[in-house]
Amino acid sequence: MREPSLNQKTRFILLIFEMVILCAASWLAFGTLFPVSSDKGFWFYTALLGLLLGSRLDTPFFAKPADVVLYAAPAAIALALVNSWPQWSGSVRVSYFIAMCYCILAGLLGATAILSIDAKSQEDRNLSNSSRVLAEMLGTPQIIFSFVIGFALFAFHSKSPKEFVVILTAWALTGFYSLPEFCFRLWKRLRRVLTGHLVLIEDGTIVGYQTPGRILIRQSESRRLDPGDLVAVHDPLGQMRLALALDRFGRDEGVLLRVAEMPDFLVPEAIKMRSADLSPNSVVKVDDLGDASADVLLAKCKESIVGLVSENTSINKLYIDVVQGKPVTEGLILEATIQGAPVLYQITNGLTQEEAVFQKNTRGFARAEARKVGRWNEAKASFQLAKWIPDMHSPVFLTTGPELELDETAVGHLPATQYPVRINSIHELVTHNTAILGILGVGKSILAIELVERMIAQNVKIVCLDLTNQYAELLAPFYDAAGEEQCIQRIRAAGDKDRDQVEDTKGQGGSFENLRNAIRDDLTLFLNDDYESRLKIYNPAQLTASIQYGDLRNKKVGPGPNDWKAVAAFRETTPAEITRMVTEASLALVQDAMRDQAKVCLIFEEAHSLVPEFNNLTVETDKHAVAGTARAILQGRKYGMGCLLISQRTANVTKTILNQCNSIFAFRTFDDTGMAFLENYIGSDYAHVLPSLDERHVVFFGKASSCENPVLMRVNDRSDFLQRFRNKYPAPEMPPAACQPEAPEAAAVAAPPADAPEDDIPF
Repeated sequence: MREPSLNQKTRFILLIFEMVILCAASWLAFGTLFPVSSDKGFWFYTALLGLLLGSRLDTPFFAKPADVVLYAAPAAIALALVNSWPQWSGSVRVSYFIAMCYCILAGLLGATAILSIDAKSQEDRNLSNSSRVLAEMLGTPQIIFSFVIGFALFAFHSKSPKEFVVILTAWALTGFYSLPEFCFRLWKRLRRVLTGHLVLIEDGTIVGYQTPGRILIRQSESRRLDPGDLVAVHDPLGQMRLALALDRFGRDEGVLLRVAEMPDFLVPEAIKMRSADLSPNSVVKVDDLGDASADVLLAKCKESIVGLVSENTSINKLYIDVVQGKPVTEGLILEATIQGAPVLYQITNGLTQEEAVFQKNTRGFARAEARKVGRWNEAKASFQLAKWIPDMHSPVFLTTGPELELDETAVGHLPATQYPVRINSIHELVTHNTAILGILGVGKSILAIELVERMIAQNVKIVCLDLTNQYAELLAPFYDAAGEEQCIQRIRAAGDKDRDQVEDTKGQGGSFENLRNAIRDDLTLFLNDDYESRLKIYNPAQLTASIQYGDLRNKKVGPGPNDWKAVAAFRETTPAEITRMVTEASLALVQDAMRDQAKVCLIFEEAHSLVPEFNNLTVETDKHAVAGTARAILQGRKYGMGCLLISQRTANVTKTILNQCNSIFAFRTFDDTGMAFLENYIGSDYAHVLPSLDERHVVFFGKASSCENPVLMRVNDRSDFLQRFRNKYPAPEMPPAACQPEAPEAAAVAAPPADAPEDDIPF
């Protein structure tokens, strides 16, 4: 902060020297240091009062209307106390009348400016401004008390030339022109010249303060300041301080510039020396701070400052008055200071606003909203919660994060930075269930493939229900396609066997039971701990069986009396029913023991077709299938089983499973139902960002995230991920797939008939 040319201590010392001059004048004129309190001493005490209220202790620079009233009142009272109107001659009465009228006029101007400060009409505002200007010009203590001392000289000392000359000279050397101050400034200038210091020229003057931390300045006509310049502010009531020029707005007898104080950085002594002769409330541009740390600060301020902390900032939300010309967008990472430590925020919204800044000048600006991300812990390479809020009007900077390369643990990074976002625990990602949601073509499946590879690296087995047939191709290094095709053919053969088998009880006929047993047998081998393969892929649309849904009846098939055949109506299984078979079989096969770590993850690709919401069913029986799948997912966590759900439309996926997903990756989405659902997880700020997300950008939140708050991040590109991840976790050599169980068969998986009524899940 800036040091004034004459601080209060210096002004007090100069006041003592000026009192010495007054006492010396009294000695020369009257033979005593302190005149008696009579008419002969009236000048002395009036001059002393003028010094105290004038350029030394009370008003060293300018007079406000309220101050003018305070100066005029004691001057008028002093005149009233020496009033001897009947004994005075006519000329003395005239001088008294002039001095008294001037004091009253100055007081009235100040009072008028005060009373009309909130005027509504243009005429009243003109009156207020005129009164203010006249009061500031005519109401300084030097002028008011000069009229009073002038009366004293004419009334009490005109008959003594010696007294008249001595008193007039003393007031001229203290009231209008301070001899001690002149000598002090001359000594300082000579010292700077002799030591080689150059004198700075002011580039502007202070016109107002917006506390805390913001200052309005008016640029000098011959000088120019630009946004981003560092300036030294000459505050007469405090220390010299540094400030950063932000932006221009309005005009008030010149261009107005807003600057923000930089309280954490001190002005170098060289700058203090060079600016010591600047006038009070002046501003000067600083081109060279003189040391490396200051140069870094200057570069950071010019390039990275985004704005200032605004009002209404809360624990989790930051409002920023954006500096004009700064390119900001949603998702950018900002850095503010809380209790001396940097804390990261992410922009989620913006709006335009306007405010009055100085004498009817207005400023239109953008205000950004940002959510707290947390404090970066470099040792742990993760984000931690940060408590409390930044200081009002403190600077907010754009940050690019640590200078480090993303490693294999990063699932993505915060936009335009190198801050990595990681999976906190793959096992929690699985057992506490995860959902990847968003419209077509934004990168959902590529992210799911990456998560699958991370699960495989942690020895988690994957059962993928894929309607798109892309997982086998993208995960080819982990998948024995030829061997698994034999397993699929065996399952299909089981589904084709006994398709027309009719039973007395509806729901028991057909090949449904054969298909379920074949899937169970296939999973029994796959989930065996000794089986090395980690990936099993089913396409539920390509695994079908028949289900008897009509009652048994006899049909005539020939002319003879015995030519009758038992028949019934059949239907084909749906993807939702195949999903239930796989999910319930997987749960039954892992229920041998409770586990803290994940053992198997079910991938529901195109989940809106596998576990649809009840109002989006293709057949009524899918309601029971979805309920069975949801029940198994709910029970699976304590046995190390969970799911990864991928869908384009949140509204079409059963909320029974979605509500169990503790971690959410939300890509771009447009439907109101989906955004309303996600708002419960990620908050309204991030939910409203979803429609405008760029491709491969996602809002991530949940137990599996390395960030304790929701964050908008950019997920890895497939090629970058493979380069980083497979260097550390290369794809293993795949053993040939086996279709027949080599271990004893597990207990049969109990399940109700496909079309048997089933109560809804009570959650």
